[in-house]
Amino acid sequence: MRKAIGVFDSGVGGLTVVKELIHQLPNESIIYFGDTARVPYGIKSKETIIRFSIENILFLLKQEVKLICVACNTVSSMALPVIRGHFRVPIVGVISPGAREAVYATKNRRIGVIGTKATINSRAYEKEIKTLDSAITVISQACPLFVPFVEEGWLNERAVEDVAKVYLKPLKDARVDTIILGCTHYPLLKAVIKKVMGSNVVLIDSAKQVATEVKQILSNDGLFEQNNSKPQRLFYVSDGPAWFSGLAKQFLGYPVKDVTKVNPIS
Repeated sequence: MRKAIGVFDSGVGGLTVVKELIHQLPNESIIYFGDTARVPYGIKSKETIIRFSIENILFLLKQEVKLICVACNTVSSMALPVIRGHFRVPIVGVISPGAREAVYATKNRRIGVIGTKATINSRAYEKEIKTLDSAITVISQACPLFVPFVEEGWLNERAVEDVAKVYLKPLKDARVDTIILGCTHYPLLKAVIKKVMGSNVVLIDSAKQVATEVKQILSNDGLFEQNNSKPQRLFYVSDGPAWFSGLAKQFLGYPVKDVTKVNPIS
C-alpha cells in the first residue's frame, strides 16, 4: 500500500503548499487536514497551538502517512521545535525554507516579513534570517486581516488594497527589496501586495521551497513513490466541508469535490 504525504494547516491556506507538492511530486499521494473548526491559530496561545498541532499530527498518523508537512507558519514558528522531538515521522515546517530563499534573494539586505500576530511575535523568521546572515535588517509586520480577506474570497477589492497600504507602509519606508509571505494564505494576495510595494520587490512564497525540502527528504530516506498509477488526494476538515470545497478552487486552480468532515481528537 502506498503511503501518503500528510499536510495540515489551521484552514485552507496550506493548499498553496499542496499545489506545489503536486507540481513537484506528481506521483505522491497527499492527505490534507484543515482544522477549520478552530481557525485562526494566529491569535491563540502557544500552549493551545502546540496541543492542536499534536492532535492534528496524531490524526494524520492514523492515516499512516510517511512524512508530515506543517503548512502553517503559526505552528511552524511556535510549536515545531517542541513537537518535532515527539514523533519519529519526518516533519517539515515552512520557516527555514522561506528564510533561506529570502536571504538568497535580497540585494540590499533589507527583508520584510508579514504574517499573523503569533508568527510575528515569535520572531521565528527574524531569528532564522539572522542565523544565516547577521548583517541583514529584518522589518516584521503582523497583517491579521489578510487571512479573513482571503477566506472571504476578497482578493482584489479596494478595501484589501487600503488595508495593505497601512500594513505595508513600515516595509515600504524601510526600503525592503524582499518580503517573506509568512502565512500560507498570503500568496493569493500577491497582486495587491505587488501593487502597493512596487514590482521590483521580490515576494517569497515558501511553498516552493517546502516542496523542494520534502522532495529531498523522501529521496534521502528512500521514500519516493515510484508507481505511476493515479495518486490519491484526500481532503479532511474539522468543520465546513462545503465552504472549504468552494474556496479550495482559488488555491488549487480546480474544485475539490470530496471533502470529509472529521474530529481530529476522536
